[in-house]
Amino acid sequence: MYFTSLPDHSQVNFDEEMHFSRFKKHNIIFNTVSDYSYCDDHVGCLSFKTILSGEEWYVVNNRRIAVRPGQFLILNDEQNYSCSIDQEKVKGFSVFFKKEFATEVFRDEMSNEETILDNPFNVAEKSPEFFQTLKYITPDLQLQLTTLISALENDDFHAMTDEKLVFLLEHLIRSHQSDTKRIDRVAAIKLSSKIEIYKRLCIAKDLLHSTFMDSLDLHTLSITACLSVPQLIRQFKSVFQVTPHQYLIALRLKRAVELLKFSHKPINEITWECGFENVSAFCRAFKTAYGAQPLNYRKTSSLN
Repeated sequence: MYFTSLPDHSQVNFDEEMHFSRFKKHNIIFNTVSDYSYCDDHVGCLSFKTILSGEEWYVVNNRRIAVRPGQFLILNDEQNYSCSIDQEKVKGFSVFFKKEFATEVFRDEMSNEETILDNPFNVAEKSPEFFQTLKYITPDLQLQLTTLISALENDDFHAMTDEKLVFLLEHLIRSHQSDTKRIDRVAAIKLSSKIEIYKRLCIAKDLLHSTFMDSLDLHTLSITACLSVPQLIRQFKSVFQVTPHQYLIALRLKRAVELLKFSHKPINEITWECGFENVSAFCRAFKTAYGAQPLNYRKTSSLN
C-alpha cells in the first residue's frame, strides 16, 4: 500500500485500530510532505525511516533521535516509539514491512543455498534484532531509494515495488553485519558485554548527531550513555576510530560544507548553526579539515 500523506491521529474520527491493522497485511510505504505530524506511543512493525528534507524526531526507548537527510533509522518489530514533525515542508519516506515478507527475505539472505533448496517455502520464525541507531545512506542505497521514489511518484510502482523492497531489506542485513563488525572492536571479553557497550555507544553517537549544533560536554554524553567518561572516550575511539569530540567536530563541519555549497548564508550564521563557539574557531577547524578557508571553499565549490 502506498500513501502520500500522513494520518492525523488527533482527528476525532480517526480509526486507529483499522489504520494499524493494515500493517499486518501489507508492505506499506509513506512518501509524504508534511508541516506537522505527531504519533504518540505507537507499537510498530519492522520499518525503515528516512528524511529527504527537513527533520523528524523519534523517541525510542526514552531517547530522542533526529532523522535528517542522508540518514536512516531502523525500528524493530513490536518496538514502542513516538515521532513528530514540527517544521514546514518536511519530506519523509518510510517503509513498513509485513512480517512474513521480511522474514522470508531475511531467511534467504542468511541461509545457505542447500537449506533454502530443501525448504524453499519455510519462512523463518523471526527477524534479526537490528540496532536502532542512525545510519548513513550509502550511494548504493541512495540509488535504490531514488529509483523507487521516482517510480512511486510516476504511478509506475506496482510491478516492481516488492522487488525494490527485497533489495532494501538486503541492505538492512548488510548494515546489521557492519554493526556486528564494530561490536568486535569493543574492549570486553563477554559477547553480551560487547553488545551492551555498543548499544550505549550508539546512544552517545545518536545524541551527537541529533544535537551537534548545541553545546555538548562529556559529562552529559557520559550520563546519557550510562558510561563513565574514561570508558566512553576509550570505547568510542576503539569502535568509531575517533574520540567523541572529534566525531562531533566532523559532524559540524559536514553540515558546514552543505551550507557553504547549497546556501548563501554568511559565515557567522553558519558558525552559529553548526555549533561552533565563534567564527575564528570555525575557520580554524574548517581549514584543518579541508585545507581552505570557508569562503574560499565556497568559491571553489561554486565553480565545479
